[in-house]
Amino acid sequence: MQDRSESESRKLLRRLRDTLAEPGQGQERLNRITGLIAESMFTDVCSIYLFRDRETLELCATTGLNPSAVHKTRLKLGEGLVGRVARTASVVNTADAPSERGFRFMPETGEETFPSFLGLPIQRLGEKLGVLVIQSKHGRAYSDEEIYALDVVAMVLAEMTELGAFTNDDSSIASRHTHAAMLRGGAAQEGTAEGQVWLHEPRVVVTNFVNDDPVAEVARIRAAVSELRGSVDDLLKLTIDADTEHREILEAYRMFANSRGWLRRMEQSIENGLSCEAAVEKEQSQARARLQLVPDPYLRDRLHDLDDLSNRLLRILTGQGTDTGAVMPDRPILVARNIGPGELLEYGKKLKGVVLEEGSVGSHAAIVARALAIPLIVHCTGITTEALTGDHIIVDGDDGVVHLRPDDSVASAYRDKIIMQTQAAARFAALREIPAVARCGSKIALHMNAGIMADLPSLEGSGAEGVGLFRTELQFLLRNSMPRRSELAALYARVLKAADGRRVAFRTLDIGSDKVMPYMNRPEEPNPAMGWRAIRVGLDKPGVMRMQLQALIRAAAGGPLTVMFPLVAEMSEFTAARDLLLREIDREAHLGHALPSALEIGAMLETPSLAFAPDAFFELADFISIGGNDLKQFFFAADRENELVRRRYDTLSISFLTFIQKIVARCDRAGTMVSFCGEDAGRPVEALTLAGAGIRSLSMRPASIGPVKDLILRADLSDVAALISDAMRRGVDDIRPEVVKYIRSLPSS
Repeated sequence: MQDRSESESRKLLRRLRDTLAEPGQGQERLNRITGLIAESMFTDVCSIYLFRDRETLELCATTGLNPSAVHKTRLKLGEGLVGRVARTASVVNTADAPSERGFRFMPETGEETFPSFLGLPIQRLGEKLGVLVIQSKHGRAYSDEEIYALDVVAMVLAEMTELGAFTNDDSSIASRHTHAAMLRGGAAQEGTAEGQVWLHEPRVVVTNFVNDDPVAEVARIRAAVSELRGSVDDLLKLTIDADTEHREILEAYRMFANSRGWLRRMEQSIENGLSCEAAVEKEQSQARARLQLVPDPYLRDRLHDLDDLSNRLLRILTGQGTDTGAVMPDRPILVARNIGPGELLEYGKKLKGVVLEEGSVGSHAAIVARALAIPLIVHCTGITTEALTGDHIIVDGDDGVVHLRPDDSVASAYRDKIIMQTQAAARFAALREIPAVARCGSKIALHMNAGIMADLPSLEGSGAEGVGLFRTELQFLLRNSMPRRSELAALYARVLKAADGRRVAFRTLDIGSDKVMPYMNRPEEPNPAMGWRAIRVGLDKPGVMRMQLQALIRAAAGGPLTVMFPLVAEMSEFTAARDLLLREIDREAHLGHALPSALEIGAMLETPSLAFAPDAFFELADFISIGGNDLKQFFFAADRENELVRRRYDTLSISFLTFIQKIVARCDRAGTMVSFCGEDAGRPVEALTLAGAGIRSLSMRPASIGPVKDLILRADLSDVAALISDAMRRGVDDIRPEVVKYIRSLPSS
């Protein structure tokens, strides 16, 4: 029975290939295909439903149902059995469709006489394209062999749909990748950009789906898998001394490459008529579908490994490398599933924006995007399958929206927005040399955040008074091995030289959570953001911290040095880290090296607990930097990477502002300088309110300094302080409306 079924499957695929090769428009092809499938499967009905938009399926062709229902019958995702197949990306096989959960009768189709139902998803690489259905008058469930044969056909239909084989001149069936699409994601870096898509990982194009010689094709897949296994083994030999995580990825590759089940499933698809490339894509599509249903991060990573391995195998089979010969457009906007900081830095300033299907707000890529001053959107589901290199794209990093192939009205509106932003930037540039002094006479020190040398030219151009936060972890994260002390010292020396006497606050290594050094063992933690990270790693692994502190001392070369420790939760952590730094000062003196002319040692207040530390802590610290991003998520118990809650709580809530005022008051009593660092420091409304709450130093991305300074120059901080006090007295929960109203009443600049 199996041999007969496989023979019939190959016969059906060859007939399908011949049918697709015949001239005609998309509707004619679909009509011929449904007739061919119904005849070959000995069934009364065959229907093809394709997505009209992301939520709507449309009956596009049928043999056996009422022809007048074509392009009229539509179902929402999840509606009826067809909608259920599409939503779950799984097979529905029943002998009695009306008795099935979710069944919906569509009277215009005349399907009431066909109780048996088999529906399979038409999908490509995890992207849902439609549903293939066969029905029969005789109430029976379809066999596993029939399901398998139809699954193979559905895969070929998916490939042909992607290639535009079913489009019509009358637009009844629209071409893919031609219509306008709006996708939403998370805003990781603000800004607006217009340009053309540049895919980080170009798609492998498969055009041959059916084989004529299964024996030769099986030999070809085995040879390609053997070559793949050899390449993975070679990579592993080269990484004997490399980072643990990199080796773990390659070990996973080797495990999958040597999986007998993986190869056997592809061979079975080939024996049933598919080409090698189509068999690989079929297996890859099923893995992508499983990926969408897996909640466990570790298992998702392993399925990603299998997905990447499939791409490598396809490149071996097709001979298509990552370099397709395409020329990067003039205004490229990078589209990728994910990307590391090193790869993003290689693109450099030529990029106008970045859109990631995965990624995170606090990722390394987000830090680099801020340094490059380009908008970044993360968690943009479907972007890598919807976008093609060269597509017109607009990225709205303010609202986390991507417009692919936008119509003229959308493009025109965004061009007006970009022009206004450019004009505002020119106005802000004129304020560069003017200190940020409010109308009440209060001066606010505005500093910039940095993390790579590419940031430093902005120090002069933005009018920043110094670097309020220099993130030192990127130099560790961009490498596959621990950097040498001499390399770090040289880098820090270049940073200080570029600052040209301005204050630079170096934050010691803040790793853990979403920032993991590739050459360091990472413990499995249920909640990494609140786990073993930052100062906790530094104190538990003092060798790394000592080496970094030595590099900082030597980089100062007798000049001033400012160091702060991240995520300090209690006084004992700060004193331990401070003592470690002072011991390194003594050691450098003993070695005869130049010592800093002035040394400031501070702490980042990112945990609510530190705000309640003993007075001695505030007296011992030379300065406090409030790390707004972490403090806010811990204060509200709202993960800033979780889109469901990260916008739920407002910086301008009275509870948070009251907490900030208490921190400011404790620092004032101890005579300790306090600053606020984070995304909110660079948002004009939030920055003004924080200044009204007593903050006199803010650190932000360079592009935010102009807008923040412009607002502070026009405002009276005593008015803002009065708004906060009045809101407290009245029991108001959030003062954003009052602050926005006040700003609108100010004279324009």
